Amino acid sequence: MPKPEQKQARRDEKVRENPEQIENKRDIVEKGNAIKEDIDKLLDEIDELLEDSEEFVENYIQRGGE
Repeated sequence: MPKPEQKQARRDEKVRENPEQIENKRDIVEKGNAIKEDIDKLLDEIDELLEDSEEFVENYIQRGGE
């Protein structure tokens, strides 16, 4: 039966990542951040359009649908 120190050493070996894996994770994080920024911009545009639409509808209703 392996000693606790041996089990820990095996676990440490599994946890270590090679530089390529670390770089891949960085790339994924960067892509995720870029996507998040794009989504935020898109949501801002949608919000602005909805505000403009709300104002248009309110004006239309006040004029009696002319």
